[in-house]
Amino acid sequence: MRDRMNVYFPPELLRQISDLADRKKLSRSAIVEAAVASFLSPDGTDRREAAFTRRLDRLSRQIQRLERDVGLTAETLALFIRFWLTITPPLPNDAQAAAQAKGRERFEGFIEALGRRMQKGQSFLREIPEDVVRQAPVNET
Repeated sequence: MRDRMNVYFPPELLRQISDLADRKKLSRSAIVEAAVASFLSPDGTDRREAAFTRRLDRLSRQIQRLERDVGLTAETLALFIRFWLTITPPLPNDAQAAAQAKGRERFEGFIEALGRRMQKGQSFLREIPEDVVRQAPVNET
């Protein structure tokens, strides 16, 4: 069911509507209905703006995760280096060659374990809950 509505157009606009209706083989009512529907619906600019807004929101979340991960990585590395330098006594010269060989062996094991985790898609950083990072007390060791 359709409701009737009487509308008045300037003669030139009515002529353009009639010409378009003739070319498209549609009724003048169909042309006016399509024009009003187009006017009332969000236009391309609004849709593009909404798409850009969604993309910017997604990029903002990705940047926040990157900032968190980089900060966490830097703090983890700094804490490890401080701990390692604090507790590791210097080696005598005659023990350095054996220690270097053992270090290379342990490093190879580390690289293999890291490779397995990466192949499985596991990430240490993803195991740390977001709220733990935000609420962690500052502890200068």
